[in-house]
Amino acid sequence: MKRLAASIVTALAAGYGLHALAQSRFDVRPALAPIGTSSSNGISFAWFYDPTDRAVYVCRTGSGDALECKAKAQLP
Repeated sequence: MKRLAASIVTALAAGYGLHALAQSRFDVRPALAPIGTSSSNGISFAWFYDPTDRAVYVCRTGSGDALECKAKAQLP
């Protein structure tokens, strides 16, 4: 009797574990989408759109490899 009860509990636990694993889903969102670029006098700008926050970012680079992305604007 104990063996049967243990087998049933084990089968229920395994079924619940498989059910829990089958329900997990990954939240995949697109990365920032590039909108456009421009450059003048050795300074380059690039604009990116973030669809999750509905925000636009502008990034700037000058001499060297430094990249600054400080400006952000929320869209309505």
